Amino acid sequence: MANTLRISGLASGMDIDQIVKDLMKVERMPLDKLKQKKQLLEWQRDDYRSMNTLLQGLDDYLFSNITLQSSMLKKTVSSSNESVVTATAGSSAANVAAIQVNQVATSAVWLSDATKRVDKASFSVDADVTLTINVTNGDGTTKQAAITVKKGTTLDGVIAQLNSNLDLGVSAFYDEQTGRVSIMKKEMGAQASLVLADQATVDFFAQLGFTNIAAGQELTGKTAGKDADITINGLRTTRSSNTFTINGVTYTVKGTGTATVSVETDVDAMFNAIKGFVDKYNEVIAKINAELKEERYRDYQPLTDEQKEAMTEKQIELWEEKARSGMLRGDSILSSALSQMRMNVYTKVEGANIPSGFSQLAQIGITTSSNYLDGGKLIIDETKLREKIKENPDAVYQLFNQDGATDAEKGIARRLRDTIKATIGKIEQKAGKTIWTNQQFAIGRDLIEINDQIDRFEDRLKQIEDRYYRQFTAMEEAIQRANQQSMYLMNAFGGGMQG
Repeated sequence: MANTLRISGLASGMDIDQIVKDLMKVERMPLDKLKQKKQLLEWQRDDYRSMNTLLQGLDDYLFSNITLQSSMLKKTVSSSNESVVTATAGSSAANVAAIQVNQVATSAVWLSDATKRVDKASFSVDADVTLTINVTNGDGTTKQAAITVKKGTTLDGVIAQLNSNLDLGVSAFYDEQTGRVSIMKKEMGAQASLVLADQATVDFFAQLGFTNIAAGQELTGKTAGKDADITINGLRTTRSSNTFTINGVTYTVKGTGTATVSVETDVDAMFNAIKGFVDKYNEVIAKINAELKEERYRDYQPLTDEQKEAMTEKQIELWEEKARSGMLRGDSILSSALSQMRMNVYTKVEGANIPSGFSQLAQIGITTSSNYLDGGKLIIDETKLREKIKENPDAVYQLFNQDGATDAEKGIARRLRDTIKATIGKIEQKAGKTIWTNQQFAIGRDLIEINDQIDRFEDRLKQIEDRYYRQFTAMEEAIQRANQQSMYLMNAFGGGMQG
């Protein structure tokens, strides 16, 4: 078909190309409608996916800021004497502790013999050696450290290798003024020890100035570490470190003395988390409501390529703004989700963990706007909410997060997350997601069918265009033959009269 000979008006004087082009405009109208339908489906798909992105944002906020105890039930901690002890607290921390520090924890230290000064300038390892040291940490845990020192290693190099070995866990240094080596265990505690496992290790440490040492014995020159000795609420106990956790409170001992550590609920943290949820929820329902009510301008259909060529970019932008408006107007999936989300928020939460006065949002200061145009927007009474958080922070947490077998027993955040998950699933079945193929969702399958129709119709248009050209070519050839015959007769008759 593509190789058909086309004669364009040489005999008739007609603009055959323009005539065929005009005829094809009419033939192409159903194809334009198919392409417009395809564009509408793509716009609808994209709008559905933007709703899923919106819902996923709310779900992410609920998970990170509402459902996690570490986000909602934060604690603030104060110490009456920070030179004695400071503290931080987890969500389950006890509220008050009286602490007396009888002794702070210290690290074990080993010093080389003062009479065996080490000359840094002349120090060099004679031959490759592997040091084997049995290490006991301050808390009693044990491990073995193996360190290979190469021939020719300097004193600075040896010190660096001791410091970098994680199993050994020490901080070593050489003092040039005294010529002595100091080795301090990084972990504090009374049980720390360094035992030299073999004679090669003993000989090596002898070069570092340690005397009276033997294989299988502890390194000499030791000042033993100490455990922290503390009394908390009348109970005396010890810890191998100055930082330790008891009942959800992490204490850091600084010095001897007494202090009172007070732990309180971080009202601001919980308030801000809930306020953030309300803001996010209001944003989501406002945007869903806007989609459901958005005007559909049916007189504004997607523009064809030919129409776009005749318009400016601004005109195209304004036209398409109206053309793609209302893609989700009155959508049943979104309408159902919005109704269910409102039920999730308004319905009373039941269960053993929900005390009187904490079973509904309204009871903690969160109510629904009285203006119906707000579409269920939540309003916070900040003073009341803060009072309720101070009164019973755990009850407020459970109002949002109680786990239950039924919706009535589930906290508000859990209900909402269930609804969001179900809605996202329905939208994905309708509009898919970016990593899916068109075959995996409803709109995608419609797009496949339309693309097939477009391909078939474009093939048909080629055939129609070729037919038109064949017909006009035949007409041109007939006119040309008629003209030739006319000229022949004119010449014949003209020639006879002259004779």
